[in-house]
Amino acid sequence: MKDLNFSRLKSVISSFHEAKVLVVGDLILDEFIWGKVSRISPEAPVPVVWVDSENFMPGGASNVANNIRALGGEVYLAGVVGEDSRGEALISLLRKKGIHCEGIFVDKNRPTTQKTRVIAHHQQVVRIDREVFHPVPDSIVNGIIRFIGDRIRDVDALIIEDYGKGVIGPRLVQEIVRIAKRHKKVITVDPKEDHFSYYRGVTTITPNHHEAAAAAGFAIKDGASLENAGRRLLNKLQCETVLITLGENGMALFQKGKPMAKIPTVAQDVFDVSGAGDTVISAYTLARARKAAPLEAANISNCAAGIVVGKVGVAVTTQSELLQRIKKEIRK
Repeated sequence: MKDLNFSRLKSVISSFHEAKVLVVGDLILDEFIWGKVSRISPEAPVPVVWVDSENFMPGGASNVANNIRALGGEVYLAGVVGEDSRGEALISLLRKKGIHCEGIFVDKNRPTTQKTRVIAHHQQVVRIDREVFHPVPDSIVNGIIRFIGDRIRDVDALIIEDYGKGVIGPRLVQEIVRIAKRHKKVITVDPKEDHFSYYRGVTTITPNHHEAAAAAGFAIKDGASLENAGRRLLNKLQCETVLITLGENGMALFQKGKPMAKIPTVAQDVFDVSGAGDTVISAYTLARARKAAPLEAANISNCAAGIVVGKVGVAVTTQSELLQRIKKEIRK
């Protein structure tokens, strides 16, 4: 990061409050049960967790919206919940955080997706998932498309957050790309491994190492295969940039006509990688919405991810934390 100008990055991050982002995707309610383990159950060889506390957090696309809001951006959210108490709890939680929820539709024939994580002594003991995967009905897809059309002039960028729970399908993505391109808006995608064929024509895609390898059709084993994968995705999807996240090895940014840019990780302590990808796409999209260059946006998102993996649970970061970390990295 030494080659980057702190004043320039500070200007971008400090203006996040001027950015408006529309997030479309699979909404998840994350439940955390915190406790301690002191013995093994006599009924089965499993730990007995004594519960200290419980809390709920936005997950999936709603966690992306939460990240954007925590960084100061204004955010509209589109997706689906069930006609149940979990859906009501999620919408209530989002509204309290200042997230616009008019684009959330209720489907009485499906449950709200919920992931329950039991954590003891900072270690996840078990995760319990309540979800269905079948596509949402056309009536809801049509409603989401209308909502996007109504809001497109008010936003600077759109995020497609695909967790494979039934909201993101080829028709919806095609309509998002058509509407967004007509209005010259940035479109970023956090992809699902099986859905890469959907995303042709978006601005940026942010796969992790395994997703990129699967989409490219070969293993990523070294720098050469990483570069081949990034170039293949650029050409295959006809997008402007590909940002591959590499875990402890940082990120790799690919742009047409430019060499691959490797960005080393800035994570100091890694306690929990849950939601790190959500933070990456949130910070990257906010930065691009505020006219940051792709390399500037990638470095900002890399620092944001380095902060959240040092926190337990699905976490977010703030402008002040992000500026402090970036200043530290540039001065190294």
